[in-house]
Amino acid sequence: MKLASLKSGRDGALVVVSRDLSKAVSAQGLYPTLQAALDDWAAAEPKLTALFDDLMAGKCEGTFDFDPAACDAPLPRSYHWVDGSAYVTHVELVRKARGAELPPSFWTDPLVYMGASDAFIGGRDDVLLESEDWGIDFEAEVAVITDDVPAGVTAANAKKHIKLLAILNDVSLRNLIPAELGKQFGFYQSKPWTSFAAVFVTPDELGEAWDGSKVSLPLHTVWNGKKIGSPNAGIDMTFNFPELIAHVAKARSLVAGTVIGSGTVSNKGSEDGSCCIAEVRCLETIKDGKASTEFMKFGDRIEIDMFDKEGHSIFGRIDQKIVKYTP
Repeated sequence: MKLASLKSGRDGALVVVSRDLSKAVSAQGLYPTLQAALDDWAAAEPKLTALFDDLMAGKCEGTFDFDPAACDAPLPRSYHWVDGSAYVTHVELVRKARGAELPPSFWTDPLVYMGASDAFIGGRDDVLLESEDWGIDFEAEVAVITDDVPAGVTAANAKKHIKLLAILNDVSLRNLIPAELGKQFGFYQSKPWTSFAAVFVTPDELGEAWDGSKVSLPLHTVWNGKKIGSPNAGIDMTFNFPELIAHVAKARSLVAGTVIGSGTVSNKGSEDGSCCIAEVRCLETIKDGKASTEFMKFGDRIEIDMFDKEGHSIFGRIDQKIVKYTP
């Protein structure tokens, strides 16, 4: 099943989308928003699945051509957004580029932070930013969306709480990060709103690529028409999604609609490239002693996508431009 939210108010209007992303039908008769469905997921899932099955069988009235540009993020507002750094090889590379060692605990204890979830943006929306000097970067990631998760859940039991999956662009302002981290209080200004591809999908849509804990498919990133990378999201994922959920829920429960990101997808020593500019610059620094690739400029375009074994887009393509914002 595939779900999207058309732009409508702050929380969107829930629609069910065909597997090939060509058609959609309103789900308003069942649930007005995706958050409403997630709040009642045990009852909502079979109802929405039945609507999806009817859509696929051509039995629905009121179907319309699906347009990703008309969509908000599938979950335009979330009560909880946690981004991890599950690919420790990426963190190791970043530290190596600046001559710093990786603490041993990074391989055994997940690194996460709570991000801004008050407004996610759609995968075709412009990224509005005030200054190129902030070091504008993209980060291609995979994420899971949960139902209600009890505090203290084990990784083994966390699997059953994963209800939907997504891909996203976690926009980062690299030149603002050092000063923020120097305060030892985490990201804030350096992490503007996050962008999500047009649809969330249920795990069964990934077939054998989903093993209950990670997605074993390449995540493709194209910047200004040039491929930056397509590392496999199932390789070198030090902490899988159930492990991330268990870590986040150690001392408190998670509410339905919690979104947990993987962090930048990265494969160690891979010839398939990278999913962010920062990693490209780190590799240049290690090889040449300095970085030569600049961060994004106004007018730049970033595309992120993931394909099934037949070459069809699973979540819809993220396709965004960096646009100057004037306060």
